[in-house]
Amino acid sequence: MNGLPVASVLPVALPGNPAERLSALFDAHHERLYRLARRLASNADDALDLVQETFLKAARSPTAVPRGLTSEEAWLVRVLINIRRDQWRKTAVRKRHDNALKRSTNVESDQEGALIARATVWRALDNLTPRRRAVVVMHELEGSPISAIASLLGINAVTVRWHLSMGRRDLGRALRPQMGESHENR
Repeated sequence: MNGLPVASVLPVALPGNPAERLSALFDAHHERLYRLARRLASNADDALDLVQETFLKAARSPTAVPRGLTSEEAWLVRVLINIRRDQWRKTAVRKRHDNALKRSTNVESDQEGALIARATVWRALDNLTPRRRAVVVMHELEGSPISAIASLLGINAVTVRWHLSMGRRDLGRALRPQMGESHENR
């Protein structure tokens, strides 16, 4: 081999000093790890962060890194993939948490809106005459048929229909300002 010793051709992967070993690991594997990280990450900065985290893990526990060029590379690749997998899991958990928070916020705002709407409708109902209010409440809110309302109130069905019609009209007028501009022309 051109008269060079074998050790000078192969990358030095077995130095005794942990700092030297980490330096040798970086020199031997950083390009391969970066290419892999670039495929796993959405941008170059995230890929560099993945490679850095991988070598930080190796620096924190140098005895965990196996000896031998292929074993080292396999260990570093597994570490890099596990770090990225953990990042994906954290992102998924955050998304689920954010979605749950949005849903609960929407439910709370929906409940608040429903309470406001209910209070507004009841205020409008309070402005109706007692008989008209009774007809509207029994028919619209309780779902009672017109014939049952007529029987309960001791009036005929035509009168119940008239009170229902007039009550709806009066409610529409009372609620129109709260419904906004888009409903005013109806």
